[in-house]
Amino acid sequence: MNLAAMDPQTYDAQLQQKRIKLEQAFAQFEPPEIEVFASEPAHYRMRAEFRVWHEGDDLYYYMFDKVLNAKVRCEQYLPASELINKMMLALMAELRPNPTLRHKLFQVDFLSTLSGEILVSLLYHRQLDDDWRAQANALKQRLSAEFKVNLIGRARKQKIDLDKDFVVESLEVNNKTFLYKQIENSFTQPNAKVSVKMLEWALDVTQDSRGDLLELYCGNGNFSIALAQNFERVLATELAKPSVDAAQYNIEVNGIENLQIIRMSAEDFSDAMAKKRSFRRLDGIDLDSYVCNTIFVDPPRAGIDPDTLALVQGYERILYISCNPTTLQHNLEVLSATHRVVRFALFDQFPYTEHMESGVLLERHPC
Repeated sequence: MNLAAMDPQTYDAQLQQKRIKLEQAFAQFEPPEIEVFASEPAHYRMRAEFRVWHEGDDLYYYMFDKVLNAKVRCEQYLPASELINKMMLALMAELRPNPTLRHKLFQVDFLSTLSGEILVSLLYHRQLDDDWRAQANALKQRLSAEFKVNLIGRARKQKIDLDKDFVVESLEVNNKTFLYKQIENSFTQPNAKVSVKMLEWALDVTQDSRGDLLELYCGNGNFSIALAQNFERVLATELAKPSVDAAQYNIEVNGIENLQIIRMSAEDFSDAMAKKRSFRRLDGIDLDSYVCNTIFVDPPRAGIDPDTLALVQGYERILYISCNPTTLQHNLEVLSATHRVVRFALFDQFPYTEHMESGVLLERHPC
């Protein structure tokens, strides 16, 4: 992390450099003009984690600055949401004078929402006992006078939830409200306002869709739930159990009736679609009844494996959200044999870093 580079006055110039870099990297695919979706220049991250340093009676958050090759004390943190920054001060004021809560505390994680909820995880190099629980409950009660907060204590092979281990985010997407359960230690989009822009872009590029949608790597249903309105039905897959559980909650709370999520890896689902193997988890699901002209993929940084890539190529339209331009390039080298890029977007999820989130819509080459 280069803390010195986090200057809101330089944000626009840094974003312009990302756009140029992305244009140059993907010029071989002859994409249309890149659509650029900027972040807020400050207080854009809904989650953050800090190490904790003990120095006599003092206690403080720190991060490691790779440029300085040193730890940097963090009373406040520009990328983190205003809610996290407020909680950082209030929490540390409570922890410093409390021997039980600070003893062998080495890390604090924050997960906040635009809707005002915040989850705080305290990580320890010791087992947590009844005294810790009593002190943590008292802390939660005091913090609750100002915050909608939940606390979690973690140690080796130990997790204590004082109430619940999730928050519920509320996002306004094209003037429609969507609720999302976000679980501690599970993946969520870190930049909520850019996430809204991603959802609105995905809705725009699929607004004229026909038939059903197949989605791989659906997570907590972030895209599936919003995109369901543009399709007859949506069939989505996700492997991580906490994400699947959150997705089922999100389906119910948002009243989505045309979305079904299956707990499977993309690789296994590819085998099932190719009739290579049968899976008990697909019992009662008629895959052949789905008429999917569009497939949506949001893979991990490693990109899409060859078998799944072959499956993806079988669809008329491909909507691809990528968190890694390098693996996106490699995948597009295969997909460009059958499809052409018709929309291309840059979503600046991570200002002041080299990270680039991209959105690509591909359509099959005309015969």
